[in-house]
Amino acid sequence: MLPEAGTLSCRIGIDLGGTKIAGIALGADGAILASRRVVAPQQDYAATVRAIADMVGALEQAAGRPGTVGIGMPGSIAPGGGGVQNANSTWLNGQPFASDLERSLNKPVRLANDANCFALSEAVDGAGAGARSLFGVILGTGCGGGLIFEGKLIDGPRGTGGEWGHNPLPWAEAAEHPGPACWCGRNGCMETWVSGPGLELDHRRQTGMALSTAAIAAKAAAGEAAARATLERHASRLARGLAHVVNIFDPELVVLGGGLSQLSHLYAQLPALIAPYILARDQRVSIKPPRWGDAGGVRGAAWLWPQTDTQGR
Repeated sequence: MLPEAGTLSCRIGIDLGGTKIAGIALGADGAILASRRVVAPQQDYAATVRAIADMVGALEQAAGRPGTVGIGMPGSIAPGGGGVQNANSTWLNGQPFASDLERSLNKPVRLANDANCFALSEAVDGAGAGARSLFGVILGTGCGGGLIFEGKLIDGPRGTGGEWGHNPLPWAEAAEHPGPACWCGRNGCMETWVSGPGLELDHRRQTGMALSTAAIAAKAAAGEAAARATLERHASRLARGLAHVVNIFDPELVVLGGGLSQLSHLYAQLPALIAPYILARDQRVSIKPPRWGDAGGVRGAAWLWPQTDTQGR
């Protein structure tokens, strides 16, 4: 029988990424008690479960106390006892991830999409603290999103709330049809345009040069026209995708996360690029960088357990 969450005294958050697993133990006040980071197993489901269980054990030992466990993951758990769905770490798809983790850890776990965890972290004590509504965006290896309203994640019966990364690029230009092939089986998904690999692939298609996002940004800063053009196309596509979400959800602000959130030009350019697509008299959209950087996802996973569950109330 699994122990009751109310007997536990700290929050452990795990951020399962495509290339790394990060973990953190937080005290009741949000202070960091311990942290760990390891390389994520590739194409190996059983090794992924073991790596997470080992990290939880190491964090509890370092923190000197047991804890609740929240996990941010690619994709989501299909409602009704289903397995993992829509993960770009495709070896997770269809697997009974939640029950396997609970069995391995001998305690309950809470799982949420990694973008949802990022959004929750920024809403609790990050860039969106005090905001009534927020759209948290992940721009990294993939493209995801999380919706927050009055401090709570918005999800639904299919477990796909905020998943804008596999919607098509809105207001697409002729040259953007049908769009790059996506791992999900469709073409032209937002992820294929605005993720890090999407930006890099676009640059290679246009220039014949295979460069990292950081290298493209450096060349653009040095004045190279081709690199600047790549960043301009990326910003345009990101603006159109964000405008689509703003027209539906109307968030108080948008917080960018993931590696591409470090592209400083986005915060200066996106509001003006988004404005023409907003169906409202007030076309202003607040775009902010994350307070917690790449720690947002792991902190948000820890916050999946409310205060009452860690204090035994």
